[in-house]
Amino acid sequence: MNVLIVVPAFNLESAIGPLLEGIGEAVPGAVSLVIDDGSDDDTAGAAGRVEGTVVLRHERNRGKGAALRTGFAYALREGFEGVITLDGDGQHPPALIPAFLERRQKSGADLIVGARERRHTDMPLHRRLSNRITSRMASRLAGCELPDSQSGYRFVSRTVLENVKLTTSNYETETELLIRAARAGFMIDSVPIPTVYADETSHIDLWRDTVRFLKLLIRLRGELGK
Repeated sequence: MNVLIVVPAFNLESAIGPLLEGIGEAVPGAVSLVIDDGSDDDTAGAAGRVEGTVVLRHERNRGKGAALRTGFAYALREGFEGVITLDGDGQHPPALIPAFLERRQKSGADLIVGARERRHTDMPLHRRLSNRITSRMASRLAGCELPDSQSGYRFVSRTVLENVKLTTSNYETETELLIRAARAGFMIDSVPIPTVYADETSHIDLWRDTVRFLKLLIRLRGELGK
C-alpha cells in the first residue's frame, strides 16, 4: 500500500533522526514527510539527513494541526493512498506501523487510531483524566466509540483526506478529524499501542488546549447537530 508517513515536528533535532531510521526499518522503502513547524533548532537538517525523508518547513510555529494539514495536502498532491501520522518525540514506536496497515487490509477501515492503555502506565494523571473525558465527549458527538480521540498515531485513507475539511490548527485538529470523519459515515477502527512517556518536552498547554477543545465541540455541535 502506497502510504506516506507524516511526522509533525517542533524542536526535535536530537529525536527526529532515530525516529526516521526506525520508520525505515519498520517499513523499508517508505517515504517519510517531516513538517518542521518553525523549529528554533536544526530539526529540518537532522531529518533531511535520513534517506527517504522529505522535509517541509513552516517559517513560524503554526501548530500541530497546521503541520498535519500541510502533510495531508502533500499526500493528496503526490498521489498517496493514505497516510500514517505519528509524533516525532518517540512516544509512537515505528515498529507498530505494519499493525495499522494490516488492520486496514483486514477491516477496510477509513481511519485507524492507535488507542493507548491508560491504566497502570506512566501517563500523567492529568493527561489520563483529560484523555478519558475528552474521548467520551468526542464519542457522543461523533456518534460512535472513539477510544482515544487525542492519539496522534493513526492511519487516514485518501478518501477521508479528500472529503473531510478541517478548520483548526492546533492539538484539537486530531479530534476534529475523527468527529467529522465519523459523522460523514467513514468507518473508524483502532489498534492497541503502548503508552510511552519519557523525558520528552510536551508542547501541550493543558488549560489553553482544553479551552480550544471545548470551543471545537461547541462549534461542531452547532454545525453538525447532536
